[in-house]
Amino acid sequence: MPVSFEKDIRPLFRPMDVEHMNTYKIFLDNYTYMSDPANNHANAQSVEDTLTSQSMPPGGPYWSDEQLVLFKKWRSDGYLP
Repeated sequence: MPVSFEKDIRPLFRPMDVEHMNTYKIFLDNYTYMSDPANNHANAQSVEDTLTSQSMPPGGPYWSDEQLVLFKKWRSDGYLP
């Protein structure tokens, strides 16, 4: 089953994560921002890189391997809304 942003990915970001990252102009809860094809989906790639390196959210809790796989699948499934 394809992974969708609203059903599967958006709920992974806690409200405090969204609020914190909004101050840096990173809009974790915004499908258009996260799926933006400009620069080869650089926004989603940057978020994925940060999640994978366990530097987000600051101090944890960090995403599980299953959550990271789900995020990657959302990307490989074509950034479905």
